[in-house]
Amino acid sequence: MATFLYARVSTSEQTLSHQQTQAEKAGFIFDHVIADHGVSGVSVLMKDRPEGRRLFDMLRAGDTLVVRWVDRLGRNYADVTDTIREFMRRGVVIRTIINNMTFDGSTTDPMQMAVRDAMISFMAASAQAQAEATKEAQKAGIANAKEKDDAYRGRKPSYSREQFQTVMDLASKSMNVSEIAQASSLSRQTVYRIKEDPAAAEKALAMWGL
Repeated sequence: MATFLYARVSTSEQTLSHQQTQAEKAGFIFDHVIADHGVSGVSVLMKDRPEGRRLFDMLRAGDTLVVRWVDRLGRNYADVTDTIREFMRRGVVIRTIINNMTFDGSTTDPMQMAVRDAMISFMAASAQAQAEATKEAQKAGIANAKEKDDAYRGRKPSYSREQFQTVMDLASKSMNVSEIAQASSLSRQTVYRIKEDPAAAEKALAMWGL
């Protein structure tokens, strides 16, 4: 009988060293440490992770699997509950570092089984709710960063690089603003802005990758 630590490492705060240290402080000693690095916990099924597949192959009846929390064992409610129940069917005992929970498939008492299964469902649902909250926070952070980036870059130019070049070429030929506007399909105001400060106009194009 062996004791395994399984860790999913996807952020700088979730390092393998950190998770292993937490487990050892909780009193666990491991025969095997298995970790998936850079794997999204909300998009990749447990059985489809490289080390997750290896864990499925290695675990045997009587082994103990230690995880930081049940969210390490799946991408959503269904995946977490399926994984836990599959391991319990194999006779594997699952322990969590947080709250020191134990899930043991060997019990045959109906009441204990009902309580255990209800707890698995509750914890898996909580894990998915947290994952959904994290995704929403990430979306909000990305949107906020984009807004800040757009503000830094200023207003997106209303002209293309080709139009900018057309204005500069025709202006060098002493064509008037109306003629340049017609030739470049730009407004007179835009032509005036480009002519008055071509360096700023070109910088705006560069800032937006145009």
